[in-house]
Amino acid sequence: MLAAVFGLAGPSAADVAPPDWRESASDKIWDEQLRPAAFADRAILEGTGQNVLELKAPFRAEDATVVPVSISTHTPQTDQSYIRRIHVYIDKNPLPLVGIFEFTPRSGRADLAIRVRVDDFSYVRAIAEMNTGELYMAKSFVRATGACSAPPPKSIDDSIANMGTMKIDTVGEVDLSKPALLQLRIKHPNITGLQPMKIGSHVRPPAHFISELNVTYAGEPIMKATLTFSISMDPSFRFFFVPSSEGTITVEAIDTEQNRWTASQDIRAS
Repeated sequence: MLAAVFGLAGPSAADVAPPDWRESASDKIWDEQLRPAAFADRAILEGTGQNVLELKAPFRAEDATVVPVSISTHTPQTDQSYIRRIHVYIDKNPLPLVGIFEFTPRSGRADLAIRVRVDDFSYVRAIAEMNTGELYMAKSFVRATGACSAPPPKSIDDSIANMGTMKIDTVGEVDLSKPALLQLRIKHPNITGLQPMKIGSHVRPPAHFISELNVTYAGEPIMKATLTFSISMDPSFRFFFVPSSEGTITVEAIDTEQNRWTASQDIRAS
């Protein structure tokens, strides 16, 4: 159901393949470098040892620069117990951390859909951190290459011209006091600093990307994100919030050049 909501289907039976040696290489990077740096010796439950979250991504990416990833959670966000953060990694990206997404009980659900760049055959990982400190991980192996150094598409000119323009939409009906799904789109080139601006060019402009999001509803925090250039150009996010009453949702976006943009949308019951 959630895969349908987020517009992402799981792999078909025809896509299932024997383990790839590159999966082991990705796991090695995680175990020896990324996990110790981010979580030290904290225990992380994964596989059959956890039922808190799952991650879905394409078995083979049609476009390595725009890979859809959906994270579904199976625990409600309550004042007593909730997912406080979801850390997203792509092991073999030049900058493996995709983002850290912070949630509150007012999020309703800590589900998330994003679009990312995948630079090499790699696991995409989501690590959920509970408010009580427990860690749970889900992962999916994606076959894609070259996203972080690929020349940007021609549409980058539109992204630069309209940089900071945001579109906020609810998905489906809004039922007050129940989790509502929100779609957020932001125009921004999200330049990695590794890509030439034109095919054949050796000029690489410095990295310039959305680095922070702050989302509030009726003045209360809903979601906050710290992001890197592993997020695709023209970032798109889907996440939940609970409108306890009719009000206004406000998004603030900040990029690495300290540009700040704010957009608001009034929310009314369907």
